[in-house]
Order: sequence, then structure tokens, then C-alpha cells
Amino acid sequence: MQENKKTIYSWALYDWANSAYATTVIAGFFPLFFKSYYSADVAATTSTAHLGFASSISSLVIVLIAPLLGSIADVYSLKKRYLFLFSYLGILMSAMLSLVGAGEWQAALFIYILGNIGFMGSNIFYDGLLQSVSTKKSVDFVSGLGFSLGYLGGGVLFSINVWMFQDFEFFGFEDQATAIKASFISVALWWALFSIPLLLFVKEDKSTHISTTTKLKDGYLRLKKTFSKIRQLRHLSLFLVAYWLYIDGVDTIIRMAVDYGMALGFDSSNLILALLLVQFVGFPATLLFTKISEIMGTKGAIYLAIAIYLFIIMWAATMMEVWEFYMLAIMIALVQGGIQSLSRSYYSRMIPEGYSAEFFGFYNFIGKFAAIFGPLLIALVALVSQNSRVSIASISILFIIGAILLYFVDEKKGEKELKDALT
Repeated sequence: MQENKKTIYSWALYDWANSAYATTVIAGFFPLFFKSYYSADVAATTSTAHLGFASSISSLVIVLIAPLLGSIADVYSLKKRYLFLFSYLGILMSAMLSLVGAGEWQAALFIYILGNIGFMGSNIFYDGLLQSVSTKKSVDFVSGLGFSLGYLGGGVLFSINVWMFQDFEFFGFEDQATAIKASFISVALWWALFSIPLLLFVKEDKSTHISTTTKLKDGYLRLKKTFSKIRQLRHLSLFLVAYWLYIDGVDTIIRMAVDYGMALGFDSSNLILALLLVQFVGFPATLLFTKISEIMGTKGAIYLAIAIYLFIIMWAATMMEVWEFYMLAIMIALVQGGIQSLSRSYYSRMIPEGYSAEFFGFYNFIGKFAAIFGPLLIALVALVSQNSRVSIASISILFIIGAILLYFVDEKKGEKELKDALT
């Protein structure tokens, strides 16, 4: 256990670092640029489907590798090494997006898929280090600190990127397209720079020098043993399924909000500004949800967030004016970081020490499996109905069923079940 301020803030600062990719690339400029530049001659619903399928493919890759790599990382203390390998992939692909030309949507999607794999893969091991830098008493605060710094860091760079986009001549760019490409490079530099404190100050036991084949074999055997027991753990299994459903809705909204706004005909500048607003409201709101959890309990605060998301979806399906998009952006900002942070810390309490990366491998397995289904649902409904409002409304069922299953989860019983199973 390394619970001291330097270690905690060094760990949390990684969220500040890689959230630039989540904000500028995933949520902001890539969906905008993909529709207006990479696939400008493609029908709107078709480009929405392409984007949804790309998100699903990258999530599927993480689903397939997350549990095994998490198991290996636990056995051989490789969480930091794997974190930086995936980070390097994400950083490189973010910079590579700047080299893709107009109309080259296939190349853009290929690079985007690889970049998402790097981003999501690094988060497996970042989450896995949470137990190393916190205690059960402080885990809500530490987890919330990471998400809140992520909102702030992502917002700071994104505000600069938006300025570059809107006032491109001031920065010496030929046009807005060049400014967006430069923003992709800035994400890579930002991510690399602010990852350094975690590399230097978050300590992990030195890994055992052993062959890759042996690591894979040992990791697989441990994974198989743990997976067979997880199926018998009622409370942990229920939470993972509930989380899979409601976080599916959260991730889908993050990835598809700008695309949805463009499908409704809203101006891209308004959409980008609304997204920027999310970042700066999300910073204090995530910390506020930590305080709410102290009053309502972690589970109660998650329920509050789910209820607000259901209201957001119903409003989004009927909105007509751009001011409504701004209002919904604020509401999303109030709950997005809270539900992500508290879900992570709630799950962390049920995991015995020494199994963090492995079980967070399953956690990310579930989260990314959800990220396959949500965008895929949006893509298919958009193609079948040719109606963006119908596709966004369909997400509500995921929150409803997830909330019902969460009701039957008992955190303390889940922790006891898991300890008994692993001894």
C-alpha cells in the first residue's frame, strides 16, 4: 500500500493525461471530423453506422484480451509495463490521425480503432493500480480524484483545441481541418507528458524474469480458475451484469452525442462548446458525487445518477433547439464522472488485495463488452429506422434493467463470497 499524497496525485494525474484523448478525439473532434472530412460524401446515417461499428470493434478486442492480460499483470507485477505499452499505442495513433486525408474514411477508422485499443487497454492497468494507492476508506475519494482531474485536464486541452479550431488563422493554420489535425498531435504530446509522474512515483513490485510462454500459461490457468469461481459468486456477478447494462448507456452517450447532434442539424461549433462545458462542470461535479455518496451511500448515489440519465435520454429524444443540447450537456456533466467513479470504487471494495488487475480485467471486460453493444445498437437502429431519435431512446432500457439488477447486490456479502472462494 502506497497511500501518500505524491503517489495518489501521480496516479490520478494519469487520468488528466489520457482524458485528452477521450475528450478531443473520442467525444469531440473525431466524430465531427469523420462526418465532415474523412467521410464527407457518405450519407449521415451510414457514417453514424461506420463510427458505431468502429467503436464496437475496438471494444471487442479489449474484451478478448483484458481478463488474460490482467491476470498476467497480477501474477508478475506488470501493470505499469502494460499500461505504458497500451499508452504508447494510443499516443502514436492519435498523432497518426493527423496524416489521414479527406475522404480516406477507411484509414481514419483503422487508426481510430487502434487508438481506442491503446486508450482502453491502458485503463485496465490504471484501474488495477487503484488498490495500490488507496485504502478501502479512501478509495471513493481517490477514484473520484482521478475522474475529476480527468475532466479538468481533458477540458483544459480541449478548450485550447477549440480555440485553435475556431480561430485557426491566429495559430497560423490554413483552415479548420489543419487545426483539428494539429489538435490530434497535441493530444499525443499531452498524454505522453502527464503520464510521467505515474511512471516515476507509483511503485510496483519488480516483475519476475520469466518467458512469455510461461507468463501466458500461468496467466491463463489463474484466469480459468478465477472465472470458474466468479460464476458462483452471486453478488459480484450481479454487479458486473448490472454495471454492464447501465455503463453501456453512459459510454454510448459519450461516444455518440456529437454525432447525434449533427444528425439533428445542430451547428458543429455549438456541439463542441457544449462538450467543452461538460468537462468543466464535470470536474467539481465528480467530487460532489463523492460527498453525496457519503450521505446516500455509494449504491444510492449510483441510483441517483441512473435516474438522471433516464431523464436525459427522454429529453434528448424529443429536443428541437440547440439550447436544449446545452442543458443536457450540463446534466450529463453532473452525473457522468460520478457514476463512473463510484462504480469503480464500489467494485474495488469487493476485490481482495493481490487480484486487482485480474478482477479489473473482468471489470473492463464487462465495460468494454457493453461498449460493443451500445454503439452497435445505435448503428443498427439508425440503419433500420432511419431515425436518430428512435436510436437514442432505445438506450433507456439498459439503464432500467441495470438498476433493477443493482438492487440485489450487497457489497459486504460480495466481498465475503469472494474471499471465501479464493482461499
